[in-house]
Amino acid sequence: MAEIKRRSLIKPGVDTPFFIDFDWWKKNERDWSVYLRSLLCAEHRELFADSGEGEMVDWVDPATAEVKQVDGVQNILMTHCVRQPDFLTEQTALVEAVFRLFLTNGNIPMSSLELGERLNRPPETILRTLAGPRIYKGIRPYSAA
Repeated sequence: MAEIKRRSLIKPGVDTPFFIDFDWWKKNERDWSVYLRSLLCAEHRELFADSGEGEMVDWVDPATAEVKQVDGVQNILMTHCVRQPDFLTEQTALVEAVFRLFLTNGNIPMSSLELGERLNRPPETILRTLAGPRIYKGIRPYSAA
């Protein structure tokens, strides 16, 4: 019998951590690789133009030193492209800014308070957007269970 995942009945608050649920992309038939490639800087967009999709590489989490397998394009995004001045700006739309911030920090869960501080946006607005009935870009409340 297929397991059905239900959203928590507990309403998220400003301290509730969020993260990108990469499984959401698979379940919702989102083409993760194409989307990641669209976020590459010009230099790497050209370098990855002819490379295969889904190539995995080792990535070391700078906070925990844990080695994780990540998509090669995701690795380039997290190690180079996120550091480009135009990757995340004050003009970046809210959901896109949150998504890019999670890419920047290796998808370490953050609360809307932390997101608001890092993005210079109101935490309450971030919470209303992320905790609503629609899931944007796979950004969901994080549950350690």
